[in-house]
Amino acid sequence: MPRIPGYVRNPKFTRISAAGISAVGAAALAMTLIPSSADAGDTSQSAAKKVSASSTPSGAPHSEAHPKNAEQGTLDADVQRADDAVAAQKSAVAKQKAVAAERHEAQQAAAAKKAAAEKKARQERAAKAKQAASRAADRPAVKSYPDNLDGWIREARDIMAKHNIPGSYDGIKRNIMRESGGDPNAQNNWDINAQNGTPSKGLLQTIKPTFDAYHVDGTSTNMTDPVANIVAACNYAADRYGSMDNVDSAY
Repeated sequence: MPRIPGYVRNPKFTRISAAGISAVGAAALAMTLIPSSADAGDTSQSAAKKVSASSTPSGAPHSEAHPKNAEQGTLDADVQRADDAVAAQKSAVAKQKAVAAERHEAQQAAAAKKAAAEKKARQERAAKAKQAASRAADRPAVKSYPDNLDGWIREARDIMAKHNIPGSYDGIKRNIMRESGGDPNAQNNWDINAQNGTPSKGLLQTIKPTFDAYHVDGTSTNMTDPVANIVAACNYAADRYGSMDNVDSAY
């Protein structure tokens, strides 16, 4: 440093001044490098605006991006719900069709089974009717006899003819009228047979041992049955006298 005439340098002051200058210079340098709080705030806001502007599409305000995204999301959700509803409806319709088809098949199967059963029943009835008709054709016609003395004698003589038992209508009727008067329930309670405990009964007054011995198969086992009584008595008379026609008294 050049010396100034008339100026006396104080070394201590000089040192302090140099140090102060150095300190002041350093502070000034720091002030130039670090902006004030207001400048810093402006700078931060500017930077934020630049970042926001860089992330926002050109010509579209940043504040409108989120509402549009929310609207799009709502629309997508509505479309998805509509698709799900349509799919559910289609599935329900398909299930209804499947159930209807199964019910229709079951009804057809039941109807076919019923028709088959009815057809089988008709065939069985037709077969039975045919068999009955065949048996009726093979079986001789059964005579109808009146339920009186005349009818009883006629029916008895037809049975006797099958078993080769002789006896005329008149001979049988004559002996019936003498023995019982034509009463099939007539019973003798006073003769020797009654005294022996075997009273004579029926149209031709037979006793039980005789009736059982000369009974003809196919007739009643009841001794007072008019037809059975006539046939058994005529069978006994044929064995003892050759025919009921040869009997004119107690036999």
